[in-house]
Parts: sequence; C-alpha cells; structure tokens
Amino acid sequence: MQFLLKTCRWIVRNELVTVGLLLVLALGTWGFVSIADEVLEGESRDIDQQILLSMRMAGDPADPWGPSWFEEMARDVTALGSVAALMIFTVTMAGYLYFAKQQWIAVFVLVAVLSGTVVSTVMKSGFDRPRPELVPHETRIYTRSFPSGHSAMASLVYLTLGAVMARAERGWKTKTFLMAVPVFLLLIVGASRVYLGVHWPTDVVAGWALGVSWAAAAWLVFRFLERRYRLPVELSSDKQEGQK
Repeated sequence: MQFLLKTCRWIVRNELVTVGLLLVLALGTWGFVSIADEVLEGESRDIDQQILLSMRMAGDPADPWGPSWFEEMARDVTALGSVAALMIFTVTMAGYLYFAKQQWIAVFVLVAVLSGTVVSTVMKSGFDRPRPELVPHETRIYTRSFPSGHSAMASLVYLTLGAVMARAERGWKTKTFLMAVPVFLLLIVGASRVYLGVHWPTDVVAGWALGVSWAAAAWLVFRFLERRYRLPVELSSDKQEGQK
C-alpha cells in the first residue's frame, strides 16, 4: 500500500502531464473509431438528421436558426478553421519561435500540423462520406464530409499553439487560460460547420477526436525529445528579461 502511494505521488509530481496526454490519446482514438463504426454502419443517420434540422427554422430547412447577422457571424467563425487561417497562425508561430531561438519547437509545430493535415485528408478520401444534402449549404465546400477537416485541424493547430505558449508560463492560471482558449475555438468552429449545413454532427465530433488525439500524440513525442535533448523551456526573450 505504501509503495502504491509513493508511486502515485511520483506520478503526480513527475508524470502527470504524460499520463494525461496518454489518457487523452486513448479516449480520442476510441471515440474516433467508435464514431467511424457508427457512420459506416449507417447507425448515426437519425441523430445526425435530427440535430441538423434542429438548427433550421421550423418548416423551412433553407433558413438557419436565428437572425441574418448570426448566420454571417457563423461564416466568420467557421473561417477560423480554414486552411488559410490555420496556416497563417502556424507559420506565424513557427517564425516567432525561430527568431526566439526555439528552432526545435518551430520544427515540431510545422511537422505536427503538416502531418495532421495529411492524416485528415487521407481519412476524408478513405471514408468518402457525402456532404449533407438535407439542408442547403451556407458556404462553399470542396471535399468529402467525414471527418470534418475544419474541426480536426482547428483542434490540432489551436491546441498545439496553446500548449507551446503555456509551456513557457509558470503560473497555472495563465496556463489554464492559454489552453481554455483553444478549446473554446475548436468548439465554436465545429458547431459552425453543422449550423451552416456543410457537415453532419458526427463528422464534427470525429474531427474533434482526431485532432485532439493527434495533438496529444505529437505532444508526447515532443516531451520525449525535450527530455532526451534537454530543450530549454523559456523563450530567449524571457531569458533576456530575467537577466535585466
């Protein structure tokens, strides 16, 4: 019993983040596989249709719920998960890390995002699920439906960037805020895809599961490399301020 307590204390003190990441990876992978199985078997069709129609005015599937300005705002929100927006954020962060003498982390961010993009694209082609035709699409679409690329990539990019920024902070309140913002962004981006009629709800949930899982896996790899090569935690600008 005493050995178990000591082990638990050691895990909390030294490996709590790693255990948490492994748990997120396991749950995310299980969630994605479960949803994919439901989709392939056609068992998600009823709930997908019910949720999609609940976001439309009664008796008029062509009219999304809410005033016209809300619909326009949803288009703006969904753009936060577009390839252009996510690449801008990613390249900007990588550039900042490079000039802050954190080239390893810059490479990590680029590799994590680019590999996630490839995985998401391959998944879409593999499942080849048609887009919803139950309601009119309120924005243009060019790819297949499952999983939602916007949801997957918003999850991966925003969580990765948030983790990079939180890594250099010491206060838990700041760390929590820097991780809460990405969660909020990925949730509203995913919800906007269903609201605009371009994705089934299961597409979005599967996209979240895929993106979060990939982010967790990437961060586990990074933590291994960080310890193996003893990468510095503080950015160069933080060090300079501390020396003043």
